[in-house]
Amino acid sequence: MAECDWDEMFLRSEYDGPVLPWDRFRRWVTCFCIVTFDLELGQALELVYPEHIELTDREKTSICYLAFPDSNSGCMGDTHFHFRIRCSPRSCRRSQLVMRFEDEVPLAYRSDPAHFYGFAYFRQVKDPSIQRGYFQKSVVLISRLPYVNLFSEVVQLIAPSYFENGELTLETVCHDIDQWPYPEAGHTLQLPLMGNVMQVRVPSRGDKPGAVSSPDHPLPTHIVPQMPSPKVIPTLKDPDIFRCLQSVLPHIHLLWELALTNEPIVVMAPSPTICSETVQALASLISPLHYCADYRPFFTIHDTEFKEYTTRTQAPPGVILGVTNPFFAKTLQHWPHMVRIGEMSNLVISSKRSPGIGQNAKRTLSSKPGIYTKYKQFLSKDKLIFRRLSKGNHPKRPPEVQNAILRRHMVELTQSFMIPLERYVASLMPLQRSISPWKHPPGLRPFDADEFLTTLEHSGPQLTSRLKGNWVGLYRKFFRCANFEGWLRHRQQEIRQKLELLHLEVLGKADVVGWIQDKQEVETVDLFLQIKEKLAGSASIYPPVSLEVKQQLKGHLSSIIRTLPEDLQFVLKNS
Repeated sequence: MAECDWDEMFLRSEYDGPVLPWDRFRRWVTCFCIVTFDLELGQALELVYPEHIELTDREKTSICYLAFPDSNSGCMGDTHFHFRIRCSPRSCRRSQLVMRFEDEVPLAYRSDPAHFYGFAYFRQVKDPSIQRGYFQKSVVLISRLPYVNLFSEVVQLIAPSYFENGELTLETVCHDIDQWPYPEAGHTLQLPLMGNVMQVRVPSRGDKPGAVSSPDHPLPTHIVPQMPSPKVIPTLKDPDIFRCLQSVLPHIHLLWELALTNEPIVVMAPSPTICSETVQALASLISPLHYCADYRPFFTIHDTEFKEYTTRTQAPPGVILGVTNPFFAKTLQHWPHMVRIGEMSNLVISSKRSPGIGQNAKRTLSSKPGIYTKYKQFLSKDKLIFRRLSKGNHPKRPPEVQNAILRRHMVELTQSFMIPLERYVASLMPLQRSISPWKHPPGLRPFDADEFLTTLEHSGPQLTSRLKGNWVGLYRKFFRCANFEGWLRHRQQEIRQKLELLHLEVLGKADVVGWIQDKQEVETVDLFLQIKEKLAGSASIYPPVSLEVKQQLKGHLSSIIRTLPEDLQFVLKNS
């Protein structure tokens, strides 16, 4: 009997097949929507492109209402912003290529199965030929990827052309995007669009936190011939936190604590652009920790979750809401933390207190920019960072340098907080010598908050951070929030995958033939099926199972099957 070709059987499962129409497009973008104002219907969906894309009625309604500024009387001309909405669950098979990509990028850069990100470009201009007297229309890019900087650039590039040329622009754009390379972790990509080229780098899990992920220089011209010089987009999603939060910068450490512990925050801003950028900046303050709670860069009174978030019968949820409508000043008055942002300009950095800290200030949009809260910080400020930023005013330091200084400071603060947790969780992993090839991989010990807190005296964040205060109290509050739950769940999954990988390596080196010599046939068959199942599931393990280990396991299958009767060999081979 010929030996079973295990290489062919299992490598076939890792092959994604030919590139089908719209495959590459769908890896980046879900669709484009055109939203217009109808005198009878109000904001209405005029077009979805590509036409085969199906959206639920609830998704269409949300997109329509969020595609226009909530109070657009002052938004003459062009306005661009982004939003985030819940989407209906869809049953779709993710390819091995997609799953591998999701494993290789940081958590914050993965596609979101529960939400759509919308990137809107709204135009309002006087037009006497229209009964209402104004042309009002919005081009919206919808994606599951949170690549705010990239897609904001895309929609700003294509929307003016759409307003000039209509649907032909969307056809051209979708064709261009369908030619883009697949997103690939750790790689610099050239993305041609309408005669332009954007250059981005997709981060990898192996990147050093806080490191600049943008390419230092354009790719050689022979890689993308006959293309114009690319526009380098420094990061796919990280906002300029210095520019977005400069009016409340003296309280950056307070904002960090609020974001870290998923406190309910309302951001009130004069425009949807400033509003959405500020919310994005707040959610990114705790990077490289992924913000796991809900956040809405732009929220309106028509949102499907409006009643859920404005009810006074229960405590506000741990959500960051971005609003522009003055109506929310009263409706959300019971929310514990309000951040008011004015028009973004070249402010001078100072350490003066912003209005409202610890006060019951009246919450109106006419109030000065600042933070209105009674929250008592666990940690003190790091005054050194403010002195460094203040020195940048004289002589004038480039804004991107100021942002890099502030971003590095926030990353280091988050790392100081998380490193003790990372170290403790790593200690919950069983010793490698306890892994047996003949038993299931051992489990990791449960997280014990009290046990962890006892480790802080000798290995706590005070060893790497200048901030003083009640670190233990901050950890206890952190343990009760979605960020901790999401982080712990992800780390436990990573450790289980590591244990599974170690188990496969031990099994690959084991003397399988010697072990089955004195075993019953049923035990031999059971081992065969277990190894086969592990091989089939090895594609979902990260880091990837090495080719050497796969070959060892396939060799075990061939060795085992030769010891069995021919009729049983036939059954197992075709099972």
